[in-house]
Amino acid sequence: MTEQNHPHDEPQDDLDAEAQRLVEQSRNQQDEQAAMPDMTAEGVPAFAEEGEAAGDSASQTDEGDVASETHPDTLLAAERLEDLRRAQADHVNYRNRMERERAKDKDATIGTVVEALLPVLDDVHMAREHGELTDGPFAAIATKLETTLERFGVRRVGAVGEVFDPTLHEALMHTQAELPEGTTETTIVQVLQPGFVVGDRVVRAARVAVADPA
Repeated sequence: MTEQNHPHDEPQDDLDAEAQRLVEQSRNQQDEQAAMPDMTAEGVPAFAEEGEAAGDSASQTDEGDVASETHPDTLLAAERLEDLRRAQADHVNYRNRMERERAKDKDATIGTVVEALLPVLDDVHMAREHGELTDGPFAAIATKLETTLERFGVRRVGAVGEVFDPTLHEALMHTQAELPEGTTETTIVQVLQPGFVVGDRVVRAARVAVADPA
């Protein structure tokens, strides 16, 4: 008796073979994944952070290069500004120096006039000491002369009771005299000839008699 194959036996074998192939393919994929290195989520951001840090460093370097490359016009403008400041400072110093020189020249000129008038001023002083300038035209003229000199910065120095100052006074005599109580320094007791000062210049020191405290 001859065996006859059923039509559905052959397709069943094909299905079993296909299933076996899929199982083997799945196992192979699992083995490949197991053999690959473990790429965790933490490793990926690390590379990203390194890339960002490298980008930031490159950006800073570019900015430094741009800052260091100053335009020639900017350098020229800075040099011209510094030159202008130096010129202004030199001008201010020159102006101040000239003003001081003019003041000295003015004082010297006035001092020369005062020196020429010393004999007249000494006569005025002597007349006042003898009580001859109480009234009259001569008293008015003497007052006008002294007022005019004061207007030009002439100061009279030397008066009875002042402390002796060797830079302003010339002691012609030392004498015995009663000084006010509590006096501790050499004091002028008589003015022989008044002194005159113009600015910082002593035209003539006052010639005086002095007394020392007891």
